[in-house]
Amino acid sequence: MRAITVKNWMCPLLLGLFVFSLGNAQDSIPAPKKADSVIVIPLPPIRKADTISRDSMALDTVIVDTLVIRREQQRIENLKKGVTLNTTMISIKKTEPLDQGYNKFKVPSFWQEINLLGLTLSETAFVNWNAGGTTSISALANARFERNYKFRYISWENFLEMRYGVNLQEGQKLRKTEDALRVSSTFGYRRDTISNWYYSAKAKFNTQFSDGFKYPDRENAVSRPLSPGYFFLGAGASYISKERRFNLYISPITQKATLVLDQELADKGAFGVQRAVLDDEGNVLEKGENLFLELGFLITNSWESQLYKNMGIKHRLNLYTDYLQSFGNIDVDWELNVELRVNEYIVTQIGTHLIYDDDILFNEVKADDGTITDPGEPRLQFKQLLGVGISYNF
Repeated sequence: MRAITVKNWMCPLLLGLFVFSLGNAQDSIPAPKKADSVIVIPLPPIRKADTISRDSMALDTVIVDTLVIRREQQRIENLKKGVTLNTTMISIKKTEPLDQGYNKFKVPSFWQEINLLGLTLSETAFVNWNAGGTTSISALANARFERNYKFRYISWENFLEMRYGVNLQEGQKLRKTEDALRVSSTFGYRRDTISNWYYSAKAKFNTQFSDGFKYPDRENAVSRPLSPGYFFLGAGASYISKERRFNLYISPITQKATLVLDQELADKGAFGVQRAVLDDEGNVLEKGENLFLELGFLITNSWESQLYKNMGIKHRLNLYTDYLQSFGNIDVDWELNVELRVNEYIVTQIGTHLIYDDDILFNEVKADDGTITDPGEPRLQFKQLLGVGISYNF
């Protein structure tokens, strides 16, 4: 190694410069306020050391082998007073069982199903009642099934209703109080998904289950199954609300067919059909017709609403007038029912039913020889119902 020669007067100068450089190097590192972390990186030692010698005087070179890097992090500020950190506690003792059973997940469907069975009873009993009275009991069974489809542009509603009621009074035989079978299907198409108006086609059929009599006469039936039977077929427009609680159908072209398949009733000209042609002795020369066709204007409306928590109302109205024979004479069929529900199964029903049809005549007058002198006149028909019943929906 080659030695560096330094004069005696230069030694104090070099030592001062060295000390001054160390001081500046130390001061060049800014002192942080508070160092959050210190990273120490060791450096490899300097293998070579220069030696300064002059007249047996030597000075070793100072070797720096450590590099210090200070890193300052932003401290987390204090949480606001409104923030609280609580430990979540779950207590099984405070858990209560469900009031109703668990309902399994069902895949969403565009079909709406209604299955309803009901039985309404009303009873009056008298025992040693001074004011007088007759013990009686009445029962009305009804079933209602609906299958309604609604998705985007298509609406298809299908309806089936069956009702049958009887009454039994003390000292009398069983009498029929209600008898109805109704089937209806309505298909609708709309041009967009915003409007509630549909182009619709409707088919409807009404009839009864058993013979009807004008009591106390039980020999001569005034009505029978499919006598009458009413069939409607037409096209028009429907307004259907999103909840399906309101339905208005207007058809300017509807074919109404009145069926009287019982020949005895057809010969009498019941329910508007052409009566039989008789000779002077009452013999049938030409049988009565079993079909009476009409073409007219039909309006139907159904509406239901929940007035209160346990009180609901249902309304159904049919209006029809014939273009060809009696335009302006409107056939009316209107039902209004109010349900007061006690619980899931027990319900009180208050209902009214009003019918007016100019083809149904009352107070027919016959002569002694059996000929009809006065065919009678149409009248307003009205029925009222009040009873407590059992209702089951599945």
